[in-house]
Amino acid sequence: MVLDRYYSRSLKKNSAALDGANGVGTSEFDKIEDAVAEYEKGNFVIAVDNEDRENEGDLLIAAEDMTPEKMAFMIRYTSGVICVSTAGDRLDELDLPLMVERNTESLKTAYTITVDYKHGTYHLWISYCPFYIPLLPSPGTTTGISAADRSSTVRALADPSVQADDFSRPGHVFPLRYNPGGVLARVGHTEAGVDLAKLAGKKPCAALSEIVLDDGRMARRDDLRVLAKQWGLKMITIKDLIEYRVRMGLTDPKW
Repeated sequence: MVLDRYYSRSLKKNSAALDGANGVGTSEFDKIEDAVAEYEKGNFVIAVDNEDRENEGDLLIAAEDMTPEKMAFMIRYTSGVICVSTAGDRLDELDLPLMVERNTESLKTAYTITVDYKHGTYHLWISYCPFYIPLLPSPGTTTGISAADRSSTVRALADPSVQADDFSRPGHVFPLRYNPGGVLARVGHTEAGVDLAKLAGKKPCAALSEIVLDDGRMARRDDLRVLAKQWGLKMITIKDLIEYRVRMGLTDPKW
């Protein structure tokens, strides 16, 4: 499949660059304002958490802006475990309870039961337009694991008109319960993705997945800088996002 036009450089060139990432020196992270601007355009952002936490980076994007091409890119450069963070009220509407009653995961990531959207849509990519045009309703999701199927599921989770019965359970996309207060309440990628969506004027729903290297290791900060440079992605820290919200007065626990 041809990658999204936003990320049209060769995979071979980028894979070679990632393999040599350990020799790259440090550089400044991007401004939160610049990351928000990319979110507004429907582009990916890399968010890095604290070195004393996971010390990992996630690809983040507003869920409503997901396309099959962007999903293929996300799968290619991450673990392939695609999560969607959204508000608890929305998950309650969709009848998506927590995956387990007693969460013993180290960071208490609030996974719900997994889902697939039942009703897929055929799309046509117009090379000179930055969006997909739906053409014909399809018979529905096939296996649920393809980039097209998972893209449909991600968008459906962000669509307030989609109801609980529109999803199959279990599925291949992992919804996450966003912590009210966002990164001020929990310093995680789950909250960072939704906070960026809110700042960008998008629906409070974000797709995210951890970035990994071709040899299976988790991408660390120097590795992430290489990926960001090669694909022209903005790269921020959750720490900076916290400071930005405080500076902008966005400290209401219900924000």
